[in-house]
Formats: sequence, C-alpha cells, structure tokens
Amino acid sequence: MKKLLSVLAAAVLLAGCSSDREHILKVYNWSDYIEESLIEEFEQWYEQQTGEKVKIVYQTFDINETMLSKIEKGHEDYDVVCPSDYIIERMIRYDLLLPIDQDFGDTPNYIKSGVSPYLIDRLRELRTGDTDPTLYAVPYMWGTTGFIYNPKYADREDFRTWDVLRNHKYEGKIFVKDAARDIYSVVIQYLKKDEIAAGTVTREELLGVPSKENVDLVENYLLEIKDQVAGYEADFGKDQLVLERGWASLNWSGDGRWARGEAAKAGVTLDFVIPDEGSTVWLDGWVIPKYAKNVKAARYFINFMCETGNAIKNSDFVGYSHSCGTREMLDNYIDESCEPQDLSYFFGEGCDSVRVDPILYPSKEIIARCALEHDWGEDSEMLITMWSRVKGSNASALTYLIIGAIVVALGAAVALSSRNKKRSRSRRRR
Repeated sequence: MKKLLSVLAAAVLLAGCSSDREHILKVYNWSDYIEESLIEEFEQWYEQQTGEKVKIVYQTFDINETMLSKIEKGHEDYDVVCPSDYIIERMIRYDLLLPIDQDFGDTPNYIKSGVSPYLIDRLRELRTGDTDPTLYAVPYMWGTTGFIYNPKYADREDFRTWDVLRNHKYEGKIFVKDAARDIYSVVIQYLKKDEIAAGTVTREELLGVPSKENVDLVENYLLEIKDQVAGYEADFGKDQLVLERGWASLNWSGDGRWARGEAAKAGVTLDFVIPDEGSTVWLDGWVIPKYAKNVKAARYFINFMCETGNAIKNSDFVGYSHSCGTREMLDNYIDESCEPQDLSYFFGEGCDSVRVDPILYPSKEIIARCALEHDWGEDSEMLITMWSRVKGSNASALTYLIIGAIVVALGAAVALSSRNKKRSRSRRRR
C-alpha cells in the first residue's frame, strides 16, 4: 500500500507538472521484481548524493514484448527498464538504448565493484555487431532452466535428461512452461546432444542461429509427447506441485526456489535439477531507453541497485540470483547443509568449494553446459507458429481434466500464494 500511494502521488505529480520532469524517474520493470522499500530508499539516497530531489513513477509489465512495443512504437519516455537478454540484443541493434555513463563523481561505482565478471562476459555474447553491449546494459537478475520435481513421486535420475518428457512413468504428471523460446532451447540441446558431444555443433550455435530444420525437429518431438504433458502453463505449474497435483514442472530456477520454500510450509518436499544435456542461462538487465528524460537519475538508480545490501534485499524478495558477485553477497548465502561446489566462475578465486544452495548458484560444471538465448529477428515467426501448432494439438481430455482440477484448487492456491510476501516473479519470455 505504501508503494502504491507513492506511485500514485508521483503519477499525479508527473501529470500536473510536466516542466518538472527532471525530478521524476520513470521505472518500467517486471511485476514483483523489486523489494518495494528500495524505491523510497533510493529517493532519499539520490538526494544525499546529488543534492537533488527525485520521485519515482514505478510501472510494471508481464511480457518483454509489451515493454518493447511501448518504447519502439510508442516512444514512451521511460528512464529505466529491465528487459531480458534477447530483448536487450534487439534494442541495441535497433538503436533504442542510450549508453550508461558510469561517472558518479564522489559516489561509489557499485556497478564496477559489484557486478560479477561472469555476467559481464555473458552480456558480451549478445549479437550486437560492433557495439559493445556492456556499454548499454547492466545485469540485474539471472538464472537457469530445469525441472522442479517432487522426490516422493519422481526419481531425480529420471530428470537428468530432458527426454523424461517422453517417459510414460510420468504421463500427465509434468507441467511445461508456456515459453516457446525456453522450451525450444532445451529440447534442441537434447535432440542434438550427440552432435554437441562430437563437437560438430555448439550450444551457442543451436540457440543463436535458427533453421527450419531444427524448428521442425523440436516441433515433431513436442507433438510426440503431447499426450504426456499435463499442460502448458503460464504461472500455475509450481502451485500445482506445492499442492501435489503434479510431480514435476519444466521451469525456471527462481520459481524452483520459491516453490521449494512454499512446499516446505505445507510439509511437501520439492527439489530442482538441470538435465545433463545442457540448458539455458538467462539474464535480465537494466537499460536506459533512447527516449528517457531523466538520464542522470536513471544512471544513479542502476548504480544503487548494484550495491550489495540492496542486491541481497532484491534477491531475497524476487527469489532469483542477483548479478552482484561480491564476497559479502556470497557470505550472506552460505548454507552449511548444502554440498560444497565450485562457484569460482561467479565469485572469483577462493570460491571453488563453498556451500551454497545450488538452485541459487549452480556449480561451474553445470554452468559450462548452459548457453544464452538470442533474438531471432524476423525468424521469430517460425518459433511463434511452431509453438501455436504444438499447443493447439495438445487439447486432450487430460488437459481438460487438469483445467477442471485447477479451477477446483484455485481457492486453495490463492490462499497459499497470499501468505507469501516474497513470491518470485514468473518470467514471461514469449
């Protein structure tokens, strides 16, 4: 409520005082993707650092393409937005972003000292021609794709391959995320596992260079398993696992972390695994659109979000891993109940045997099998059309039974979700 009142007040200020735009910061972010107390804290911090007042107008979106359309076609004057990797790629190529100047005077540069070099290197993998993407984007949250599963009903060894989707033991028990790009990216790695092992193709090539042949391969596989899948879901799969109405869900790591915590409250055990054939690693990042009106406050906002304490608050609230790679960040998540693993790729030297939740930070060995997704440009139509055909062919009797069960369970699911003040944002990457 406090944040809502702040946003409404800022909106009134913006509407009635357009000449005062230099004191308004318009932030456009995913739903449930920031610890709300940091909004007011930034306003106070900014005045301390610069001697200038600023008020945040905070708005949210649920789909990357919604945000992109408002900027690309509507020329909306948002000052800071938080797109996903492949959209950052597109925005740079289409000249929709301003460079992020990191000269903050006497204010510490938390971007430079805080963001893990691993994610900076991942940013550089974006296909932006001669343009360095690290000049236009700062990583915010990141994660992986895998299976959330219930070990009471599901064997972890079975879920070490994406082909578990074809295992009749789990017929009607696995939900699949309604996210065409993510599903294509993991299925094609399974289907091309022998070529990857032989070195005739790389994961990066498979995810970055679309071909009709590969799209057809994935479509044929998905059509083959259509009667196996419990349903393609936008955001209810993890809830169904908590309620033990499903045994597994092809999902994102942050949702896995959230679901495990919620399930524990109900006496249900859930876990998360990334199959051996490889997966995707994704990132969302802060950028400044070319139509921004308050570039200075935007730069300071991005810097503020990279400070370790603020990073911890945001990571705890959202459920996903933050880009901050400081030793203080690592120390905050040490968990002696976890097995030691090599996280030197993210936190640097001396971190090759640390005990941290592997959902939050996968080991170096697992990350080596994960590739970044890319924008397909005009070829995206192939992906969209394929996905429509797959989902259109999946309206089996089982699907309708599942839908009916969901309706019945809706009240319980809503009640369960409302108890959680730190529910992770379910990423929409369609």
